[in-house]
Amino acid sequence: MTTPLFPEFKPLELADRAVVQGHFDRVEFPVCEYSFGNNFIWRQYEKARWTILHGNLCLVFDCPGRPTYALAPVGGTNIPETVRTLLDIVPRLARVPASFVEAYGGEFSCEPERDEFDYVYSVEDLAGLAGKKFDGKRNRIRKFEREHEWRYLALDNGHLDVGRKLFEEWFAERDDDSETARGQKAAIQEALAHFEELGFFGGGIEVDGRFAALSIGERLTRDTAVIHIEIVSPCCEGLAQIMNREFARNTLREFAFVNREQDMGLPGLRRAKLSYYPRRLVEKHRLERTS
Repeated sequence: MTTPLFPEFKPLELADRAVVQGHFDRVEFPVCEYSFGNNFIWRQYEKARWTILHGNLCLVFDCPGRPTYALAPVGGTNIPETVRTLLDIVPRLARVPASFVEAYGGEFSCEPERDEFDYVYSVEDLAGLAGKKFDGKRNRIRKFEREHEWRYLALDNGHLDVGRKLFEEWFAERDDDSETARGQKAAIQEALAHFEELGFFGGGIEVDGRFAALSIGERLTRDTAVIHIEIVSPCCEGLAQIMNREFARNTLREFAFVNREQDMGLPGLRRAKLSYYPRRLVEKHRLERTS
């Protein structure tokens, strides 16, 4: 693999993982977009491309329906100059961590993007669901366990075929052929196709002998995992809650926290994410020139 040097950019490919993830590992931003796996699975929809500028990793995206943008440069050398150069070729930086804004945002216009804030939870909270605030979650789980035989499965290559079948059924039931939905479909297909190469981990729930739910994630920082994909069949009340609990209990045990990504401004998704009482919201900002 040849490393692209600015002004050359190259499309993001699987062979780029070591270089790109190596840069992310050095800064450990607690933001879901700062992982190779996330950017790789969405690369077709967002047309991800990258370069190295002043020793910094720079990722640029042409996402349908929104202006071209870059992530914050990752590397730690000549950052203000790198940002200025990026803003010569894109109108803004987006999904910029708050720590980056505090360190380098002084000469730029910086605005928080609430719809992009990530939700970070305690793995212990999700695994235990202790206390009155989680009464509703536990009630749904008890109802599910009374009515169904089930088991948790650690996802590996042996389960990917049934995972694909579940995904195809789930996607068909949504009856959504929008560009965003097609992008999401492509991202899930990429995650399943390259599960092992991307270093992903996952879990699933088998209900009454049928594979009915799955979650897929990866390490984001030393103490935080990130969940990129969760697919739950609408077959059973309580299945989503037990998938969430069992994934935390079984697969996320080595982590203190889990980032469950953003709500994209969707009211129902926001209510669902808040109902699990996140320990914190990870702020992301839009950064532009002041004039």
